[in-house]
Amino acid sequence: MTLKIAIDGPAGSGKTTTAKLVAKRLGILPVDTGAMYRAVSYECLRRNIDVHDEKSVERIADSINIDQKAIGDEIHTYLNGEDVSDKIRTPEVDKVVSIVSSYKKVRDKLVEIQRKLANTQDVVIEGRDIGTIVLKDADIKIFMKASLKERAKRRFNELRAKGVNVNFEDVLRELKKRDEMDSKRELAPLKIPEGAIIIDTTNKTIEEQVEEIIKIIKEVKNKIHT
Repeated sequence: MTLKIAIDGPAGSGKTTTAKLVAKRLGILPVDTGAMYRAVSYECLRRNIDVHDEKSVERIADSINIDQKAIGDEIHTYLNGEDVSDKIRTPEVDKVVSIVSSYKKVRDKLVEIQRKLANTQDVVIEGRDIGTIVLKDADIKIFMKASLKERAKRRFNELRAKGVNVNFEDVLRELKKRDEMDSKRELAPLKIPEGAIIIDTTNKTIEEQVEEIIKIIKEVKNKIHT
């Protein structure tokens, strides 16, 4: 019996960083599903594929191999064996990933990969449809949220730290646009999973977020074993 922990939330809510630190504390695998969709998006851009051409994007998704490994405190994403962890975190990918992730056959392929991981080992999986679609049977469901301005500030600082020259207002605008696309799309829209525990991270440090989730996990595990 594997332990399945689902963490959902919008971009910049802190779910990726928190999920990998929680997984490290528990000694289990962290899975960044958003990075998988970013990898498909990156490959489309690299091959000059029009992301609005659904069939072409689906062919790309079907032709590539995506894997993830936890190395130290980071989740590394591999595309056909190449570490693309930094290459998929760019404004260019930001602009198209919601389009790419809206295609059914792309989602079907990646959801299959994600479920296989969860069925073979204990995992912390984070994304936008984990508790609602990927792991409806998750033992623990967390939904992380934060104000748009705070999320934009985090994304802006992340990009600047990587040497990407961006404007805060542009980051804010793109994030707002992505929120709308993610929440209004017909296929697997971003929403709070049934039975999820909601955590507002606007005024919380990463350490506070991790501690809160670890506490929740311990409480649920105690209930399971009693």
